[in-house]
Amino acid sequence: MTLGEIAKALLDDPARIVLTYAFNATGKTQLSVAYKNATKREDGSHSGVYYNAYSEDLFVWDNDEENDGDNVRLTVLPSSLSKFHTLLTEDNIRDKLKAYKPKFGFSLNLHEDDPEKGFESISFFIPNQNPDLPQQPIKVSRGEERVFVWCFFLALFEVEGWADKQPNHFFVDDPVSSLDDHNIFVTAATLYELIESQFEKRKIIVTTHHLGLFSILSDWITKGEKSDKFKKSGKPLYKLHILSLKSGELELENCRNDVFLYHLRLLQVLSLAQQTNEVRAYHFALLRQVLENVASFLGVAQFSFVLKQIGITDPNRVADIVNALSHKKVYYYESDIVVPDNLNIFDEVMGGLIAKYSFVLHAE
Repeated sequence: MTLGEIAKALLDDPARIVLTYAFNATGKTQLSVAYKNATKREDGSHSGVYYNAYSEDLFVWDNDEENDGDNVRLTVLPSSLSKFHTLLTEDNIRDKLKAYKPKFGFSLNLHEDDPEKGFESISFFIPNQNPDLPQQPIKVSRGEERVFVWCFFLALFEVEGWADKQPNHFFVDDPVSSLDDHNIFVTAATLYELIESQFEKRKIIVTTHHLGLFSILSDWITKGEKSDKFKKSGKPLYKLHILSLKSGELELENCRNDVFLYHLRLLQVLSLAQQTNEVRAYHFALLRQVLENVASFLGVAQFSFVLKQIGITDPNRVADIVNALSHKKVYYYESDIVVPDNLNIFDEVMGGLIAKYSFVLHAE
């Protein structure tokens, strides 16, 4: 399927909530662009609201190196959203930030020459105990920046005039880059609140490469205390998908509702490659991740221990081969065909893993 065909499939799907998991570099951001193109009105205007990498790219650091960082700030690039900035207040954003318990303060700086152009920049600072003292601008961490930008858009979603003029859908792509586990959980909660408040009025599409975010949201929507509200006449109003790349072709797969674990997904990918005789060197990178996950679960540092457990006669040599092949190409990209000896190793390790730990790989 092409990205356009997948976007059309999502558009035609009657589900009000769509959660999609995908490995990095599979095409999630471009899918949001394809969906935007598929849903444009005849006059070229957008029918929905988007949060994706393009949204994050509107915020660029000005480190003020000429003045040793005395006025470091996050610059806001002009965009079609700028005209809505003046409808936002600092309190709107602070309200969204509360859940994250930020250690920084901030101020929104409008364009001095023409406030109608919206915000020129955002300044961050550590709040002073003495309000009479000037605030010293600081550069926040990448994670803090991403939290702020996400909350900026959460507040903007509620501004009359933007979302209301583009009411058909929200498309949210991976708002959790550079976040720690705690903030990923908080972001999941903010997304759930957005879904809960909006899904009856507009379609909500969420894509992510982060298994934790995907699992938390899918559990809350499918099995949580309020899961009944996401059904109509007993039928679910949601869909769970996996966006996968197989032999260079994209595919939108339905996902099991009962369980979705990262290592099982990797094993499904590996098993399919094995069955279709399409094992490539990059699959050894995925195989190594499975072995490392199992080793971590067993409380050991080296995955050669797992190889020994599953009956590999020379675990250290096989571990060296897996390591070498897993670094041959960047993760999950097509690579050279694997030589027969290494294919035999792949088959032996896969067979040992399935036999030893009884993984169930079939999709329902």
